[in-house]
Amino acid sequence: MIDYSAALAVAAIVRTGSFEKAARALSVTPSAISQRVRLLEERLGTVLIERGNPCTATEKGAWLCRHVELVGMLENDLLERLPGLGDPAAGPITLDIAVNADSLGTWFMPAAAAFADSSKALLRIAVDDQDHTADWLRRGHVVAAVTSLSKPVAGCKVSPLGRLRYHATASPAFMARHFPQGVTIEAVARAPAITFNQKDGLQRDWVRATLGTGEPGPTHWLPSTQGFVEAALLGMGWGLNPTQLVADHLASGRLVELVPGATLDVTLYWQVGRLVSGQFPELTREVLKAAKEALL
Repeated sequence: MIDYSAALAVAAIVRTGSFEKAARALSVTPSAISQRVRLLEERLGTVLIERGNPCTATEKGAWLCRHVELVGMLENDLLERLPGLGDPAAGPITLDIAVNADSLGTWFMPAAAAFADSSKALLRIAVDDQDHTADWLRRGHVVAAVTSLSKPVAGCKVSPLGRLRYHATASPAFMARHFPQGVTIEAVARAPAITFNQKDGLQRDWVRATLGTGEPGPTHWLPSTQGFVEAALLGMGWGLNPTQLVADHLASGRLVELVPGATLDVTLYWQVGRLVSGQFPELTREVLKAAKEALL
């Protein structure tokens, strides 16, 4: 049998970030929290909590936290139908979601805000590349994700969201300095690009789709959606930016497209666990509504 007092202690530590805050949340002493976690880790023969500031879950600890959240959803659902069984679980449910940075910076937040306004649940949003957010679902770290993966992850329902359009942009001064003879394979290989992180392949995909072959050249690393736009405006490099963030700059001439009309579309999907989909249908409803209004 699962020791749920210990499992709840682990989940509370991860949620609050410390043993002391978890103790206050569960109305027990910090020593009781420590003992529960220590005994459970000894029983399982593995570390569940990475001690630090804040404390975080190990991979196995994350699986346990995920289970606790799912059990809490089931209990709340049952108590709504059979209130005589007892009191609802203390505190709101927290739903972990993985979203790519450009969606978070353009269209996703209205959906999150609308859900928060209509639901008792809280959201904990993790950010990763759209090609990798599905991995968070597979590892059990999140219950839903905005992803480029159309094939459903086990236990999930998939809904198409639409296409997020990107423009390869740079400042006019940057274009004059690095592409005086136009955008060629050789010029792209020399001109500084802007890349979000090591997982970001949009610049490479655009080069291959537009020029047929080739690779971006030297790059600045900049893990910020808004920073991407600012860097392009300041002439640091060229990069792929969502239409929503650069439309005004393109219209005013502060930014220009490397190759006019050569856009890159990324198709996005919403994958959500079936239990969460049933418990919180308004989450999917708001995500699909926001995507319909913003995406192609």
